[in-house]
Amino acid sequence: MTTTQNQEKTLQNQHILLQPLQIGGLTIDNRLCVAPMAGVTDNPFRKLCKSFGAGHAVSEMIIADTALYARKKSLYRANFDGEIAPISAQIAGAEPDKLADAARFQVDNGAQIVDINMGCPAKKVCKKLAGSALLQDEDLVKRLLDTAVNAVNVPVTLKTRLGFANGQENILSVAKIAEQAGIAAIAIHGRTREDFYTGQARYELIKEVKQSINIPVIVNGDIDSPAKAVAVQAMTGADAVMIGRAAQGQPWIFRDIAHFVRTGEVPPAPNLTELRQIVLAHLEELYRFYGEYSGCRIARKHIAWYTGGLPNSNAFREAMYACQTTDEQFAAVANFLSD
Repeated sequence: MTTTQNQEKTLQNQHILLQPLQIGGLTIDNRLCVAPMAGVTDNPFRKLCKSFGAGHAVSEMIIADTALYARKKSLYRANFDGEIAPISAQIAGAEPDKLADAARFQVDNGAQIVDINMGCPAKKVCKKLAGSALLQDEDLVKRLLDTAVNAVNVPVTLKTRLGFANGQENILSVAKIAEQAGIAAIAIHGRTREDFYTGQARYELIKEVKQSINIPVIVNGDIDSPAKAVAVQAMTGADAVMIGRAAQGQPWIFRDIAHFVRTGEVPPAPNLTELRQIVLAHLEELYRFYGEYSGCRIARKHIAWYTGGLPNSNAFREAMYACQTTDEQFAAVANFLSD
């Protein structure tokens, strides 16, 4: 048997979630994806998740308005320094020409994949008829996707929901529009905009989408454990799973999924020494990336997620929130997570 045949046999014997995934002409190492989350999936967090085995991570979205690109927050969101390829940058907007401009901006900035947001349920996004609000107008969805795909020479992907309102789920028609427009992959959160993040994600329609189109379908929503990742992928037949909130405070979930599909066992959570190393390294990256003032403040939510459920964590977090410098915050965390 040749080396190539051995490699192919190894891939065939691997669980689907550990096999490479093609998005356009690009190869993703595996099928474990980090969902784009505003204020969370910044450069340090994406790199951290990839270091724990995530094959793909999508950036925070940039609103398709050239007047906003130069703002400090947007510059951070469009910073891909040191990232593991392929780099995926998300954009959001409701005007085809502006969305095309935003796509070109991201490609010029180093993005190898452009992701379009039609899933964000936030009021400030939906009131501009962007994000999941777009699902109310399929003609506009078509114009936006057609224009964005034609604007750049890299794969364009779509992140969306089941529909805008319960009882009006139109993901099947939206997915077909996306495929016809040349979208390279579609990630679907198993809720409507009306659901926001309440109740439980529903996967039946995602299974129907997978059976009705020929581009990769990525399932998203409530995947919070290795067993759930395997079960949801098997139930839907999806080409990949996408994890968002469950990675907050436990970016090692991707490593755990890989271990589970290889062995059938869930590895133990990091012990206190390991957790300390992970958190302090993450803090150093945040401080380096954002600087003193913003680094200290942005780190707070991550520290809260990491320490949730630990003994005396409530009192610790109250004290930690009062820290005004990175040195003070770093020392407080190091002390709290010491044996």
